[in-house]
Parts: sequence; structure tokens; C-alpha cells
Amino acid sequence: MKRNILLILFLAAGLFKASAQDTLSITLDNVKYPYPVSFLPLRVEGQDIRMAYMDVKPANANGKTVMLFHGKNFGGYYWTNVISALTAKGYRVIVPDQVGFGKSSKALIHYSFFLLARFNKQLLDNLGISNVTLLGHSMGGMLATRFTLMYPQMVNKLLLEDPIGLEDYHTFVPYVTVDEEYQTELKTTYESVKKYYETSYFMKWSPDYDYLVKIASGVNKSVNFPPYAKVAALTYAMIYEQPVCYEFGLIKVPTVLFIGKEDNTIVGKALLKPEEQAKHGQYKLLGPETAKKISGCKLVEFDNCKHIPHIEITGEFLEALFKNIN
Repeated sequence: MKRNILLILFLAAGLFKASAQDTLSITLDNVKYPYPVSFLPLRVEGQDIRMAYMDVKPANANGKTVMLFHGKNFGGYYWTNVISALTAKGYRVIVPDQVGFGKSSKALIHYSFFLLARFNKQLLDNLGISNVTLLGHSMGGMLATRFTLMYPQMVNKLLLEDPIGLEDYHTFVPYVTVDEEYQTELKTTYESVKKYYETSYFMKWSPDYDYLVKIASGVNKSVNFPPYAKVAALTYAMIYEQPVCYEFGLIKVPTVLFIGKEDNTIVGKALLKPEEQAKHGQYKLLGPETAKKISGCKLVEFDNCKHIPHIEITGEFLEALFKNIN
């Protein structure tokens, strides 16, 4: 498979300029995104916050819009190759940083997929967009599922890339309080993030992936890191406490499930003994099981791929995406 040329070029253009030891602001002010970033003002729980997003218009529009939902440990920056490919085909691409992530506000609020879905609807309403093709990766897959269930009239097609939430984590992962998870998040280091990414996200590590680690860990020396860590704990609780797997059968829009067959992601995996880890997070089994729950769902599986196909096997993923996007 061809190396990810688009990603390499993007890194060379300076997405991340700091070293692993440099400090990032908790809203990634010193991380350069691939396209201009705008902000949607929001009011929630008595707080004025804002939601960052990229609105990337193609040179030759085909009249269709794709919205991309990122995973928990990421922001819109890691969609670069997908955005480039989509706009080259004429799609307008909307790429939000969900509230609590990326360049958006790190608000200390009650996080729910219902609330985040409403924020995204407000964004689309503000942009005058009435329907989209929705692509959600990892946590973004859980959010895309909730958004589709809440606003089915706005979703032309639902595309789920290695979504988490294919099983109900609280049925087998021990419960931890937000305060306990907060203490864990406070221990985040470059080394701990890289170890997790190496073992969980990719079959084989490449230096091309280092920028993901630098961004995810670069905020840990910020004076504002404690509230950032608290938000990370709150969004962990959101995932743990708000399963979507029981509602897949309610999805009525055309759906495609993209699965890396070697993915073994479990939210809260470190809390499980090895023998328990082996029983869960097996996407080669969860993918087909989930596809059966969604009426008319198409399953696309990738061999020798783990949790982020759009980065690990970019060419193969994009080929499958364009075969199934309409």
C-alpha cells in the first residue's frame, strides 16, 4: 500500500511546529490546522463557550456536504487527507472540533452525546446546511449515531469508521468515578500517550504518526492542564455511561460500517485483566454483529489494520469511502 503522501506533505507544511517537550495551550492555539478555523458561539449551563470548526469548500462543488466527527483523543487536524480527497471530488466538508476537544472550549459541563449532537445541529443551521453525509470515527462514531437518531432528516448517509460503543462497556469494565479518572488523566505524559497509540491504534508504528502524540500530550505542561484533564475525565464518563449499541436497530438511514479487523479497542481497557481484555473489543467479531443490527447496513472490512484506517491505510480507506459515499 502506498505511503500516506498527503499526510507527509501536510506535516512538512508545519501542522505541528513544537518538539515533544514544548507546551501547547489547551485550545491548541499553537497547532496549525490545515484550513482556516472559525468559531460558533454557544451558551450552555450559564457559560459562554465556542465550538471550533473548519468549513472547506471545493473549487468545483458537486452540491453535497460531508461532516466529519473526530475521535476522543483527536481533533479536526487528523482528517487532513480525507478533507483533501473529498474537496477534490467536489464535496463541501465541515469539520468541527467537538466542545471539550481540539480548539473548542474546554467547558466544565455535563457532557452528553445528546448535547454534542445539538451543538452540531446548531452549527449546520448556522451554516444554512440542511443535510449531510456523516462520517464518524471512534468516539465520533458514537456521536454520529446519536446525531442520526436525533436528526434523521439531516443525514443522507451514515458512515462509521471503527466506532467505539459497539458494546456496552459498563457491563464488563469496572466503574471509576470522574475524580478517579481525573487523577489518571493528570498523569498523562508523552511517553504514556505514545505507548498507548503504538499498541492500540496502529499495526506498526511510523514516525509519520509522531505528530498525533505530540498534540495529545503537549498540553500536559500547560498551567491550564488540570481543567483539560477534568474535561477528559468527564468525556470518558460520557462514553462509559451513554451506550448507543442498544439503538442501532433504530437507525433508518443508509449506513456503512468501516472496520479494521485487527482493532481491539476497549474504553477502559487498562482496568481489565488480560483474560478479560481478550473477551472484548474484537472488531472482527463486533463489526459483523453490529452490521446485522442496522437495517441494510453494508460492512467494509480492512485486513491488517487497527483503529484509524483513514491514516494507517489511507489509499485503501479512501477507495472504499468513495465506493460507498453516495
